[in-house]
Amino acid sequence: MVQEVLEVITNKLFYLPFVYTFAGIIVYAIIKKIIVALFNKQSKLMKTNKNRYKTLVQLLVDLIKFIVIFIVILSILTVYGVDVKAALAGLGIASVVVGLAFQDLFKDLIVGFSIILEDYFSVGDTITVDGFRGEVIHIGLKSTKVKSFDGQILAIANRNIDKVINHSRNQSLAIVEVPVAYESDLDKVEKVLTNLFKELQEEIEEITGEITIWGVDDLGDSAVVYKVVAPTVPMQHFMVQRKIRKAVKVRFDKEHIKIPYTQIEVHNGK
Repeated sequence: MVQEVLEVITNKLFYLPFVYTFAGIIVYAIIKKIIVALFNKQSKLMKTNKNRYKTLVQLLVDLIKFIVIFIVILSILTVYGVDVKAALAGLGIASVVVGLAFQDLFKDLIVGFSIILEDYFSVGDTITVDGFRGEVIHIGLKSTKVKSFDGQILAIANRNIDKVINHSRNQSLAIVEVPVAYESDLDKVEKVLTNLFKELQEEIEEITGEITIWGVDDLGDSAVVYKVVAPTVPMQHFMVQRKIRKAVKVRFDKEHIKIPYTQIEVHNGK
C-alpha cells in the first residue's frame, strides 16, 4: 500500500502540475512586488501622476497574471503529452472562430489600454460614466469599477465606456452666497469678509488660491446677497463651501452683522 502511494507521489504526472503551479505563483508574486516597488518609487518623484501610476500598476499586474497562467497551463499540458507546438500552430486556423467568440473581450482589452494611453481617467479620479458618478477604484483589462459616495459600486465593461466626465483633472470652485440685511453697513460687511477670507486661505488646506468677493450678486426680498468664490483642489469644493459658511456665521455674530431669515407676520384683525 505504501509502495503504491509512493509510486503515485513520485510520478511526474502527479507532482509536476503542482510544481509548475507553485512556481507560477512564486514568479507572479515576485514580479508583482517588483512592479509595485518600481512604480511606487517613480510616483513619489512625479506626484502629479500618482493616480495614473496606480492604474498602470493594476493593468500590468493583471497582464502578468494572465501570462503566467497561460505559461503554467501550457507547461502542465506538456506533462500529459500534449504537443504544445502543434496546438499553438493550430491556433492560426482557429483564430477566426476564437475571435468571433471573444470579440467582446478583445474590445475590452483594447479600450482598457486606450483609457490608460490617452489618460482619460485613472484610479482615484472622480468620474461620471453612463449617468453614474463616483471614484474609480479599479481599471482592469476587462472592466472598470466605480464607487459612488454612498457606497454603490458600478462594474462596467470597458467596451461600454463611451462618454466620460472627469471631475478630478482641474481645480474646483467653491461658490458661496452670503446674505446680509438691507440695513447693514456694506462697507463694514466687505471689510469683515475680506479679513476673514485672508485667515481662511491659511487655515483651510483645500483652498488653492485667493478667496474672491465678486460683489453684490442679488438684491433679494429680504437680503443683499454677496457672491464669494474660492478655488479648491478637485472635488473638495462642497467641503470648503460648508467651512466658509460656518466661518461667516461665526464672524458675523461676533461683528453683530445680521443674516436675515424668512419670517411670517400674523395680524389678528379686529
